Amino acid sequence: MIKEYFIDGNNLIGKIPELWELQKSVRQISREKLAFKIDSYFYESAQDVTIFFDGFANEPIPTNKARIIYCDNRTADEEIKSAIMRAKNPKTICVVSSDHSVMQFAKVSSCKVIKSEIFADKLTRKKNKSSEEARIKDISNDEIKKLFGL
Repeated sequence: MIKEYFIDGNNLIGKIPELWELQKSVRQISREKLAFKIDSYFYESAQDVTIFFDGFANEPIPTNKARIIYCDNRTADEEIKSAIMRAKNPKTICVVSSDHSVMQFAKVSSCKVIKSEIFADKLTRKKNKSSEEARIKDISNDEIKKLFGL
């Protein structure tokens, strides 16, 4: 059972076209938007989420669910590997990255691995599903009866 997600933040941003374009000009906003998407995705989940970003912290990013780690002089890849090594039970960790060395290290350490492009697709799909569900809830019983000729 997965209890915690370790997310390679910049790697995931690179797999979401709208965030990747934004990252080229305004890195902080692309990171904020990613954190918001991840918060929304894991909103009702009991799983812990940690996002690892290369570089130094700028302005604090407010999140409800995710913990953000800035790797300062180290790379996110190195920090993710260190976090896996410190984990009491790596089998309960899912690593989200498309970096081959991180994926290989996670697999050898018994973590579950999801490629960033697949996870990016899940983030997008859940958002679309949520907006669809909201539209369905907005339809009244009278409208449904009219649709079906009742």
